[in-house]
Amino acid sequence: MKKNIILIFAMLCIGNVFSQTIYEDFPSSKLGETRQLKIQLPRNYEANTEKSYPLFVVLDGDYLFEVVAGNVDYYSYWEDMPEAIIVGINQVETRNSDCYYSEQNYLPAETGAKFFEFIGMELIPHLNNKYRTANFKVAVGHGETANFINYYLFKKDPLFQAYITLSPDLAPGMIENLPERLKQIPNKTFYYLATATNDIKPLREDANVLNKSLSAIENKQVLFNFDEFEGPTHYSTPAHAIPKALENIFFVFQPISKKEYKEHILTLETSPVDYLNEKYQMINELFNLKKQVLVNDFKAIAAAIEKNKLFKEYEALGKLARKEYPDTVLGHYYLGRFYEEEGQPKKAMRTYRSAYVLEEIGGYTKDEMMDRADAIKRDFGY
Repeated sequence: MKKNIILIFAMLCIGNVFSQTIYEDFPSSKLGETRQLKIQLPRNYEANTEKSYPLFVVLDGDYLFEVVAGNVDYYSYWEDMPEAIIVGINQVETRNSDCYYSEQNYLPAETGAKFFEFIGMELIPHLNNKYRTANFKVAVGHGETANFINYYLFKKDPLFQAYITLSPDLAPGMIENLPERLKQIPNKTFYYLATATNDIKPLREDANVLNKSLSAIENKQVLFNFDEFEGPTHYSTPAHAIPKALENIFFVFQPISKKEYKEHILTLETSPVDYLNEKYQMINELFNLKKQVLVNDFKAIAAAIEKNKLFKEYEALGKLARKEYPDTVLGHYYLGRFYEEEGQPKKAMRTYRSAYVLEEIGGYTKDEMMDRADAIKRDFGY
């Protein structure tokens, strides 16, 4: 009975995710034909009319779209990455011609050049006009299409800010040319590369050679990650790699983890509140998104303040909490702690009491605030 309930729940969840998939026939003058697109919009896209979203362009959309769309929906549900618009390009009958490159210079040629222009000059502008896309775009490819998305890095202004290359079937010269390009790239670029122990042997060997070259790049604008999975084949690698790619690209977007707390925040020689502000400023700069500071992250910084007895930091944290959650007790709690530790008990008592009309949040309750105010009154005889 329990297994049946779990199965029904899983089916409902899958139905909820993919019921949002839109199929669109897009006529292309560059290709001289119509291409089918699969499009998944974020949950509540229609309700959040002021919100814009990162864009994923998934090549091999006939089979790779669902893997990407499902993982993006899952990770964004838990706020480990922003919600995003996923667009898959079906290539079931055109993959070879779409990825065609010249035997002379190994760059897209003929049908490959047309497909290259189709994405950059027709598809992306169409999606930007029709949907609320943010200025953060991710390209995803597998095998030949993983090689193909690399060509966009060689544009003066690369079309994408993140590249997920899964078991790439690299064109001649790509192993040498790609690291040289990434050494010089001026803007923040995420590059994820994956292979597996049972991948096609030449592809696996090339991926490992490319990993060594890309790992040696000292350009701070390039955030590179590589995985070689134990066991998967060429065709099952995407199912293992997509979750890791999302975790690596959107690591800064994720809530403060125990590891981040222990290794980075507790060992800070500077202000933990500055660290929090810088984290969210980076989210804004990288993904062109304004993200509200999570209550979880406020609590992590507060824990570090208590652990390291940096009570003066409560003032800045309280002001930030009032800005982010003005209708809640959060800011009042931190400011009350600041006044307590700074020897201003009357001000602390008034601050706690003034929170009674506000909303509770994240385990911070009105009762706790009143208890703190009453304790001060008893201790000081007010």
